[in-house]
Amino acid sequence: MTNLRATSAVALALLTVFAAPAKSQNAPIIHDGEYDFLRAQYGDVWDAQDAEIDARLKEIRDANGGDRPNILYMLIDDVSFGQMGNRALNYVTGFDTPNINNFAAEGMSMMRMYTEPSCTPTRAAFLTGRHPVRTGLKEVKVALIGEGLSGDEVTLAEILGEAGYNTAHVGKWHQGDIEEAYPHNQGFDWAAFPLHQQAQLSLMTREALQANNMVGWHSTGQSNQFQMDDRFKPFGLVTGVEAEVGGLAREVNFEAGEEWTQAHYDEMNARYQRQALEQLERLAGQDEPFFLNYWPLYPINFVYPEQSRSRNGGFMADKVEVVDDYFGELLAKLEDLGIADNTIVVFMADNGMFKQYQPNSGLSELVYRGGKLDHLEGGVRVDAFIRWPSGIEAGSYAGDIFHVSDFFTTLANIAGATEFIPRDRIIDGLNQTALLLEGEGNGRRDYVYIYEGTLLRSVVKGNHKMHLPPPGVPGAAAPVFNLLHDPREERALVGTSLWSGASFQDMVKRHEKRITEFPHLPLGKDEPYGGIENLRPESERARDVFMSWQ
Repeated sequence: MTNLRATSAVALALLTVFAAPAKSQNAPIIHDGEYDFLRAQYGDVWDAQDAEIDARLKEIRDANGGDRPNILYMLIDDVSFGQMGNRALNYVTGFDTPNINNFAAEGMSMMRMYTEPSCTPTRAAFLTGRHPVRTGLKEVKVALIGEGLSGDEVTLAEILGEAGYNTAHVGKWHQGDIEEAYPHNQGFDWAAFPLHQQAQLSLMTREALQANNMVGWHSTGQSNQFQMDDRFKPFGLVTGVEAEVGGLAREVNFEAGEEWTQAHYDEMNARYQRQALEQLERLAGQDEPFFLNYWPLYPINFVYPEQSRSRNGGFMADKVEVVDDYFGELLAKLEDLGIADNTIVVFMADNGMFKQYQPNSGLSELVYRGGKLDHLEGGVRVDAFIRWPSGIEAGSYAGDIFHVSDFFTTLANIAGATEFIPRDRIIDGLNQTALLLEGEGNGRRDYVYIYEGTLLRSVVKGNHKMHLPPPGVPGAAAPVFNLLHDPREERALVGTSLWSGASFQDMVKRHEKRITEFPHLPLGKDEPYGGIENLRPESERARDVFMSWQ
């Protein structure tokens, strides 16, 4: 695996002591205890089906001249379930997504796609196939942290690269500000990405102050008569960088002493869209299959446009329409390049809407209660659509549970890269190839564990969901919800669901037992902004101030 991390001998020694021993790549993938519980019931059926699926994948490859599929994964921020892919709800919400709607009709709509409650954890789960609590990337961070995705984690880009795929990343990353965590050090051959996220890029601006969405950060918002500490507010943050595997990153389109504005943010979004199209064309021109990972910064936005384009007019709702345009351009490019039939395209959101900015953002909860940062369904149920004309039935729907970590194992299987999945740690992602190729009812998952940070907050099993009780409260008193009867989780079943208490507690025990067997790996830690060759003086100062108290 390509990795430029400079790890100390001490850290390596500790890892050797505490990590589980490596296993042969021919050994079974280690999953959570609940999967093993299901496999004991369905293993023979699944094994027989997998043999059929392997034969089907070979038929698809033969029909495409022996070529494995390309992969385009587009992940957007903070849009709740029901906001995209449905013309009727477009009318209800007041913003239109025609390209996404047409795309949904051309592939499979995942009706029970679960993510994590916020952007960093969801992205970590996709990249590693593991619940983010296992990697340490358990929450969103805004400014300098000196932390990030560890070089000891194995990403989807790395295993696809081992299998012969060319890889590129464009857009939001948000996996840390240390060198080992950058995408070009985590399996991507080329990357363009911001070091931080939209709180820096669109919220910590004068324009966001004027839109009444940010208070206390920009100096023009108050007199600051008695301010003493000029290091309290974030300053000198690196903006967007570009890099190739094996090289250093370089900050682009921002000069020393310049003030970051909404205009910079808008240009960054447009630049990433141009680069996604450029990378798509470049990758398509090579002999090997490709994996293009595109994570736009929009629709997260905190400033009203000069003229609203949507009926809704909200500062985030308007940008959903922009993202729809972006997605349409990518789909058109696939057609122009003649590779649409054998390219797996995934379009989805990373978690529910940013409810703290409702209603002016223009986004709303719709079916499920809650949003970003919540373990409620509104925080972790999102729209997700998958198209692969060579393998997935157009216009299909799947009510089977799918967790974002499942992409890790599923795409690896389709790409012929399963042998490169590590066997020395828990992989939460399940191989859901049968669901994609055979359709609804062929899923391998009927459960989800939902964390808020390091705290396990709820457990889903089938149509039921338990909110874990606080310490000292017996499990029998924990609220349980039937998600079909009560999708907003407002009317807990207690007495009428007593049958489920012991079963949910057994699920938690199986989960905890496997953690004891395979402890979480440590979060990557280092001096921030390493590996950037042209740090601005203000960024150097910010780093030095941060390191002065570490």
